[in-house]
Amino acid sequence: MLVKHIIETIESFAPPVYQESYDNCGLQVGNTEDSVNGVLITLDVTEAIVDEAIERGCNLIIAHHPLIFSGLKRITGRNYVERVVKKAIKNDISIYAAHTNLDNMSYGVSAKIAEKLGLVTTSVLAPRANTLSKLYTYAPVDVADKVREALFAAGAGHISNYKECSFNTTGTGTFRGDAGTHPAIGEAGGKREQVQEVKIEVLVQQHLQGRVLKALFDSHIYEEVAYELIPLSNTNQHIGAGMVGSLPEAMSETDFLAFLKKQMKTDCIRHTELLGRDIKKVALCGGSGSFLLKDAIRAGADIFITGDFKYHQFFDAEGKVIIADIGHYESEQFTSEIFESLLKEKFPTFAILLSNLNTNPVKYYY
Repeated sequence: MLVKHIIETIESFAPPVYQESYDNCGLQVGNTEDSVNGVLITLDVTEAIVDEAIERGCNLIIAHHPLIFSGLKRITGRNYVERVVKKAIKNDISIYAAHTNLDNMSYGVSAKIAEKLGLVTTSVLAPRANTLSKLYTYAPVDVADKVREALFAAGAGHISNYKECSFNTTGTGTFRGDAGTHPAIGEAGGKREQVQEVKIEVLVQQHLQGRVLKALFDSHIYEEVAYELIPLSNTNQHIGAGMVGSLPEAMSETDFLAFLKKQMKTDCIRHTELLGRDIKKVALCGGSGSFLLKDAIRAGADIFITGDFKYHQFFDAEGKVIIADIGHYESEQFTSEIFESLLKEKFPTFAILLSNLNTNPVKYYY
């Protein structure tokens, strides 16, 4: 087992192309060709986590939060980041992080919170635009099925929960190959050919573009394949921030807050004034989700659950929704379960371990 095999599994689940521009996901310390003895999964990477990895015989750490967010100009041990990097390198430990790319998956961090709360009919709270393209290509009628099937096999043609979606029109294509070409139909330097062709249209997700185009070229009979790949501004219902869903049964505000405190294992919940109505529709976001408040209100949520709200941001609820700040760590503490489930399904006999340490830097006196 190599580091790259673990990475390939995670990135097929949470493609790094969907990370935010400020983020720094991926392999941060180590080499993709290194052998893996064991994997330690954690939310954060600290010196104590590296010590735990050494003690438990793990030489790959998988984290949600990147250790390195910006460039390191020196590694002298001035701060915990530099000390962790030094210790990891000294002990041949690789460090990998999947952060906002995992946040932006419909089955990612926020979905795990929704699962813990038992929400039903969930969907992405703020679907992301500019992650889809429309592929147009043209193939002779007798090979159109082969090309279309190859595109579907590569992942093209997904629209929400529907697969193998395409639109096809028949028309006449013309071409004439110059001398030195090797046309599949006609002769080089010969007359202009007229061919009955099918125009195939399919949606392509951003992370699949390279694979889909390779499938197109490999399956087509033409020497020069005609195609257009057009970026779309459509939102992608499976990519984006936060989740919204409903409780199976409405709960009073105080009962729900008690339920939330228990399910999310948090010591306290900071919240806005209660509104005197039952909680049924719930919006949430793992980590720092204050930027989604307007989306939660627009979705008609009774409560918005996240972490890291600042004092003045609580005023922005304006009596339209209850803000419940459960803490950054608390909202993401179950993220390790996502990595664990994914890797154990792929590598059932390999050592995949959850960290025993609480890395939350925020403490409470109560």
